[in-house]
Amino acid sequence: MPNIRKILKILTRKPTIEGAGVHLNRVFGFYELPLLDPFLLLDDFRSDNPEDYIRGFPCHPHRGIETITYVIDGSVAHGDSLKNKGVIGSGDVQWMTAGSGIIHQEMPEGNKEGKMGGFQLWTNLPASHKMIDPMYRDVKNYQIPEISFDNGVKIKIICGQIGQTKGPVNDIVTDPEYLDITIPAGVEFIHHTKSEHTVFAYIIGGSGLFDGSIPISKNSSPLIINGNLVLFEKGEHLKVNTLDEYVRFLLISGKPIGEPIAWYGPIVMNSQEELQIAFEEYNNGAFIKYKI
Repeated sequence: MPNIRKILKILTRKPTIEGAGVHLNRVFGFYELPLLDPFLLLDDFRSDNPEDYIRGFPCHPHRGIETITYVIDGSVAHGDSLKNKGVIGSGDVQWMTAGSGIIHQEMPEGNKEGKMGGFQLWTNLPASHKMIDPMYRDVKNYQIPEISFDNGVKIKIICGQIGQTKGPVNDIVTDPEYLDITIPAGVEFIHHTKSEHTVFAYIIGGSGLFDGSIPISKNSSPLIINGNLVLFEKGEHLKVNTLDEYVRFLLISGKPIGEPIAWYGPIVMNSQEELQIAFEEYNNGAFIKYKI
């Protein structure tokens, strides 16, 4: 099959501390700019130790981006300056468009065994959308379609479309795709991608071959494991093969923005002047533009 995407780069998550003392793993962030445009950051906050996550992320501002939180174990309680309040649990997604500005908090809560699992992705907004009204999309697990194929492949569609099945998150400016894919052992999987989009896979279980080669053995090509991210070159198709175990990964793609980035902490704008204005407004109480 022509135009199979090859591996451009492999990234490995690194431990860091955020919020009020949350121990997590950063897959990519500021230092990878603009390699994954339109994506800015991916954090993996899976842990079996409540001391790693229980302090959470108290109230903090965002402007100019979208944050996408996907929980696979435990739950996250949230609240914000728009008076939204709730809990997202296992299998749920919160897709937040910060736009012109929002102040919110996120407090992870593990399951009965103390296990917490989830991922937060930051996506940039183009200059034309950085100051739009903020909004939430809280998506429950039962609202996210899962399709199964005869070869055992299962795909949860958070955003995007496979065949006639669409994910519940639509009308996002960067035209993203967000899939949770599980491939059993000994299976080949081919997926169509938009040729000019940035595409990456973050492995969250098992292992697989992501370079489009014909698998002969584990040593024939890079075996990508849990905690690795594969960034792909341009192309129209993604090809994944498994050997003697399954692989589960998040497949994420989006349309590059190609604009200047000015980023400090939770705010991402296009210029240092806009960044300075944002923090001045936050400090003097003028940050929130949207009126309830």
